Amino acid sequence: MGLSTHVLDTMHGSPAAGMAVALYTTSVHDGSRTLVKRLVLNTDGRNPDGLLYDTQSLKKGTYRLVFDVAAYFRGRGVELPEPPFLDQVSLDFGVADTSQHYHVPLLVSPWSYSTYRGS
Repeated sequence: MGLSTHVLDTMHGSPAAGMAVALYTTSVHDGSRTLVKRLVLNTDGRNPDGLLYDTQSLKKGTYRLVFDVAAYFRGRGVELPEPPFLDQVSLDFGVADTSQHYHVPLLVSPWSYSTYRGS
């Protein structure tokens, strides 16, 4: 099963191709984080390498996905104020059962975002 993400650009009604994303493991004890990987989303708004973690690699614990929203929209030619309303969107989430699939989608515009646990 593993861990995956998907980003949809709700301003343009399309996948967020080209958005930079970073995945971190986080510590519930001191809030520290460790970078796992950086990636750029493909034309479908997904990790070009597939899963962020496969079933064997995903561990119980807490994670953070950081989406570089302002840079993505600027790259699409959207004029944003300085500072932008949304710069980077960080999603903190927990994995309790590694036998299940954890899909973390993001629906985003320069002014709002939404997420949920997908399938």
